[in-house]
Amino acid sequence: MHTQNMVKTSPESSIQNYRHIGYPPGGILLWVIIMLELGTFGLGIAAIIYYGRIEPEVFTAAASHLNRGIGTVNTTLLLISGFWMAKSVEAIKADDRRQTVRLLIFTISGGLAFSLLKGYEYAEKLKADITLGGNMFETLYWLLTGFHLIHVWVGMVILTIMVLRIRKLPDYAHAGDLESAGAFWHMCDLIWLFLFPSLYLLY
Repeated sequence: MHTQNMVKTSPESSIQNYRHIGYPPGGILLWVIIMLELGTFGLGIAAIIYYGRIEPEVFTAAASHLNRGIGTVNTTLLLISGFWMAKSVEAIKADDRRQTVRLLIFTISGGLAFSLLKGYEYAEKLKADITLGGNMFETLYWLLTGFHLIHVWVGMVILTIMVLRIRKLPDYAHAGDLESAGAFWHMCDLIWLFLFPSLYLLY
């Protein structure tokens, strides 16, 4: 009788507890990649500051052509999508798969809206003959925002796979996997929060 009242701990729950106490979501390798990515963008932002001091007039003139309105809206979109991403992790931990899927779709929609606005902004720049081969500010703008956009697309693909897995293979969709996807998505948010002021507001 006493053994029937004992709570059994499954191997999966033990792994989850271990991850929460001493292991980052997604594993050490994922976080090594995230740190490398943050370091790469950090160097890019350092280049903006460095070359901006060397050519302040060029950087100020070039930055004036950026659409701060679109940049602000895109920043808001990523922040909201990051909130939805965090709430989706809470939902899957509560075993609410339907709400998890709904929130992930909201998150992906935020990334899609970001991409569409960025595409419109790129079209504006090309129409104004602002290209990768222009001055140093324009080169850094295209390289950094383009590289960031690729990360957003990768994140959207990962989240789409998670949606399909939760819908079709719910027994194989675990909170740890979604936390890993969330860590990557929040990395995209964080990078943009540094890129936006560096490119759109600094000069």
